[in-house]
Amino acid sequence: MTICASEDIPALGSPHRAALTIAADGSYAARLARHADAAGSRFPERWTLSGPEPYAVPLPGHQPEEPDSELLPLADGRVLIRRRIAGHFAFSLLYPAGPGTGELPLGAVAAPELTLLPPAPGGLLGYALAPGPYSTTVWLVTGGTRGPEPVAEVPGRCTGGAWLDRCGRLLALDRELAGRTKTVAVDLERGGETSELLQITEESDDRLLLADPDSGLLIVRSDAPGYDRLGWGVLGSCRPVRFPECLRPAGAVLTPFAVQPGQALTPENCAVAFRIDAPGGTWLGVWRPAERQLRQLPAPDGWLAGAGLWTAEGALLLPYSTHAVPCGVAVPTLPPTPDAGGVPGGATGRAPGGIPGGIADRVRGGVPGGAPWTGGRILVRSPGRDGSPAAGDARRLGDLGHLGHLDELPHLSRGPYGETAPASAYAGAAYAPSGPAEGPARQPRRAPAHPQMCRPVPLQQAPLATREAR
Repeated sequence: MTICASEDIPALGSPHRAALTIAADGSYAARLARHADAAGSRFPERWTLSGPEPYAVPLPGHQPEEPDSELLPLADGRVLIRRRIAGHFAFSLLYPAGPGTGELPLGAVAAPELTLLPPAPGGLLGYALAPGPYSTTVWLVTGGTRGPEPVAEVPGRCTGGAWLDRCGRLLALDRELAGRTKTVAVDLERGGETSELLQITEESDDRLLLADPDSGLLIVRSDAPGYDRLGWGVLGSCRPVRFPECLRPAGAVLTPFAVQPGQALTPENCAVAFRIDAPGGTWLGVWRPAERQLRQLPAPDGWLAGAGLWTAEGALLLPYSTHAVPCGVAVPTLPPTPDAGGVPGGATGRAPGGIPGGIADRVRGGVPGGAPWTGGRILVRSPGRDGSPAAGDARRLGDLGHLGHLDELPHLSRGPYGETAPASAYAGAAYAPSGPAEGPARQPRRAPAHPQMCRPVPLQQAPLATREAR
């Protein structure tokens, strides 16, 4: 098995930032690359993924970047950079300008800590999180009208960050308050109004790692079972969080980094990609809630570990960089989805939501089949206070996105799954040394509020007797 060497293994429950950040619509990506000189100084590099082949454009500034600088690619081709300078954090927008780099300063924020949040839906806004000892401020650092501006202040110390909808209104944060960490939802259109999202037990530390607004699938980490475990739940459902045994491999740490979009009402079929870190290296894991196993696959050589995205048709795109191919996208051959008829690319050649069609086209075609498998329902009701099933308040989130009411899911459609995937079946992509010159685009305005947004409600824990199921 080919694996990627890992310089550091993250502790269970700790964040692990990917080497490359991909824009919300999959059109661009950005990373801090290294010069080939002896010093190995760093410079921003933007990848273009919206064409038939990816290519990279260097965006060097007047001086090398510090290792802790952060980048956020926008859907218009510009790259937001956060730099730490003399006790504050400065923000600028970078863009190709002829043979050099254009830079538009945005302003600065004075704070002891500040990190960029994941790309916001829509791809034109950039947010940052500044945790303090008693409260945490959410900053809109690009896309506003007057430079960085605070948009929400949340009591407690907050970390993490995941978007719960497609309009950039609901932001999930892991809040530490009174010695416990719970995930809360912050409504940015209501001045930062906060509501509880995830509380498995009163005494547990519960964190949200990944969220898919289309299906409502949530990947969480909690010590409610007695020690840190990965689990999954459904946003707005009255069904409990589950802790699959297959997401607890011995001697390894799993970090989810991508979830398959476009799976409305079918969270059990959403594919989730994991970075697997172990003393022997780093490789890839793929899992669906409807399956009882984590499929472990070799990572492509030069994989920028923890970076990747799914297409709605089920193709997983993994960016990589080697000496021979400095900018490439690998597409591993995966087992077919239950309803794809054995074709991992789906029935059409169109790639959704800005994902490059040329790359998606390469993954269509048959893959080895396997023995059929069967199973029953995977979600159960949460118990009420008297032991009876509780339908209750979870239905209030029914009109968030495309979820609807999830308490009467049909039986799963079962189809053939390949037991293993070829170890070296990757479709590479070429490299182009430069891209078209681009200038700064006009500042976008904030996304409109969702007309039917409801307040999230907390997820609950599975009964002890069935907690280990799936």
